[in-house]
Amino acid sequence: MKLYTKKAHELHDLLVNKEISAAELVRAQAERIEAAEPKVQAFITRTLDDAMAQAAKVDAKIAAGEAIGPLEGIPMALKDNMCTDGVRTTCASKILHNFVPPYDATVVTKLKEAGAILMGKCNMDEFAMGSSTENSRFFATRNPWDIERVPGGSSGGSAAAVAAGQAVFTLGSDTGGSIRQPAAFCGVVGMKPTYGAVSRFGLVAFASSLDQIGPFTRDVRDNARVMNAIAGYDLKDSTSAPVDYPDYEALLGQSVKGWRIGLPKEYFGEGIDPEVKAVIEKAVKVLEGLGAEIGECSLPHTEYALPVYYLIAPAEASSNLARYDGVRYGYRSEEAPDLITMFKKTRAEGFGEEVKRRIMLGTYALSSGYYDAYYLKAQKVRTLIKGDFDQAYEKFDVLLSPTSPTVAFKFGDRTDNPLQMYLSDICTLSVNLAGIPALNINAGFANGLPVGLQLMGKAFDEAKLLQLAYAYEQATGCHSQTPDLGV
Repeated sequence: MKLYTKKAHELHDLLVNKEISAAELVRAQAERIEAAEPKVQAFITRTLDDAMAQAAKVDAKIAAGEAIGPLEGIPMALKDNMCTDGVRTTCASKILHNFVPPYDATVVTKLKEAGAILMGKCNMDEFAMGSSTENSRFFATRNPWDIERVPGGSSGGSAAAVAAGQAVFTLGSDTGGSIRQPAAFCGVVGMKPTYGAVSRFGLVAFASSLDQIGPFTRDVRDNARVMNAIAGYDLKDSTSAPVDYPDYEALLGQSVKGWRIGLPKEYFGEGIDPEVKAVIEKAVKVLEGLGAEIGECSLPHTEYALPVYYLIAPAEASSNLARYDGVRYGYRSEEAPDLITMFKKTRAEGFGEEVKRRIMLGTYALSSGYYDAYYLKAQKVRTLIKGDFDQAYEKFDVLLSPTSPTVAFKFGDRTDNPLQMYLSDICTLSVNLAGIPALNINAGFANGLPVGLQLMGKAFDEAKLLQLAYAYEQATGCHSQTPDLGV
């Protein structure tokens, strides 16, 4: 039995029925990580000893006849920008290469309480800035469907680990598409929740008004199950929303007949690969066959999403990353005769090129004489972008689009052209600016590579996205295909 191919809900049943033990499951997962890691390179840090200790506790609980929770004993991994008490958290950056947090992020606490077992921390673009995981300080993660291609970013390690069977589920963060785009490239399910639905406490900040944590899973049921564990109000996060959160998994399986699905015309125009567009149009036909009503809509300010995002996100990054100065923690330059030189050299040596680029963009946008012309104007246009979605949801229940304009591209194809790299997220940026939820599922394949389908919903309507995705998944079975790494 290849345990690394199983979903969390399947493994839960095996544990409850005592067909496997948690220790056996963790050992099998560790063996899979060891076998696949030379090809995929998804992990920065592994925590296998701690994982075995946790597994023993779960097995003792089962042996005593106690009930276990839906995620108890299930191996998982985290993007390496979530604080883990006693476990190194690097953000894939030289400047945090030796940082060990003294506390857990709220999502980590919640998963520990749920009994999930941490196998390690996953690779990413440095400080979550990138669309390919080529910006990591350590190494580039590879796409399990084709190791000559990128896994997407910035949560590329988290997406690749799930696709390669190295973790049953993982968490990533999404600032402009960093969960959905790698989920699309790697053919897995990736949820970007509503801003405020999942606590950001303990997430190392990139752009505070845009960042959101969400899960990568192999199917929609698992995604709903992880959302049940991590969603909810948190007093430690001032942006956390005190609303009622449903049981996402319990709502799966409902009919989508009569649901109104909007296709924003701006997401199906120039720049979308014809083969990607064909797969998405075929997926629309499937949903139509399930009884959904399809109609075209418009999000007229979409064309401004890219410039608005690349003013707001770097401005917030410039502010958030000012704390990395070599004084309190992290990397410090050893060749500095005075304090100011130490600041300069530490940041020059500690940050990678993409991070420096965005800090400079953001600092310029916030500088005296330019704040009103750039940052303030971008915030006003952001309001218009959110207004487009609000208007669309007066007519439609869910909006649908490609997640990425292309399938996974090859390493090096876009590293010399930052603008071309930024365009990788053109279909995902607006969602973060509007603060609404969006979900990627695998729609099918083009040239043997996964094509992502993005479902976008009203604020705090994750349940509806999961229900629609589940209906599509059951009708097509696309989620059942997995990459062959030959190991």
